Amino acid sequence: MKNLINYAIAYAKAGFSVLPMHDKQPLIKFADQPPLTTNEITKLWKQYPFASIALRTTNFFVVDIDEHDGGQDGFKSIQEFKNKHPDLLTHTLTQATAGGGQQRFYLKRDDTTIHQNIGWLPGVDIKAHKNNYVVVAPSERNGKKYEWLNHDPIVTAPKQLIQLINKNNNYADDDISFDKFSGLKTKTTLLFETISNGLGNNGSRNNNLTSLVGGLLFRNVEPEDAYNLACIANSNTNDPLPDKELNTTFSSVQKKEIRRRGG
Repeated sequence: MKNLINYAIAYAKAGFSVLPMHDKQPLIKFADQPPLTTNEITKLWKQYPFASIALRTTNFFVVDIDEHDGGQDGFKSIQEFKNKHPDLLTHTLTQATAGGGQQRFYLKRDDTTIHQNIGWLPGVDIKAHKNNYVVVAPSERNGKKYEWLNHDPIVTAPKQLIQLINKNNNYADDDISFDKFSGLKTKTTLLFETISNGLGNNGSRNNNLTSLVGGLLFRNVEPEDAYNLACIANSNTNDPLPDKELNTTFSSVQKKEIRRRGG
């Protein structure tokens, strides 16, 4: 693959937060860090001349459409959504991914917070966390290219679209005001309780472990820390999972999270 340094600098000058990538793995630590400067990008691409490019979803989010294993057809899901809400998925900057999917880019709103929503629709993820990212054109993966399908400007998402995305979110906390005690439990509360109380009985241990690890990684807990917390939860279980089964489940969830972050 050719050196993409000029593209990386151009993205940075356009206001994006750029990351150098190998396959779908960032080559630097970046969580909660400021965007790379053009000088930093130049140094990194000298160090990694064949790095691909990802953009952090800081001031924009992505509707990530794909055909997943298990028969989830994101394109069908999006068409069904358009049939119900014809005015919400407005024309915007869109790219084709190396895996045959599509990603639609929308600017975040100032008046409404959007929550990341993995599995918003069957085969459709919403990538929106400030520490998430998507690989972008003209990067390549396994010999296939990411390509822009248009050069439209990125438009601001309609408020109603944000509201529908935030509804029925599997991982994000409920919209609760924390300026006073609400008495309600959030999804983060349930993660803490799972760590403390264990993974439940034999029939639910794997599902609870999957939810725990997925919730931790979604919240950008470092994988090593997430693994340690999973081990604590397992040790607090009356009939713990064998180490091999725990490791297999953790590895599967981690790989899935990496795929979803990479686009």
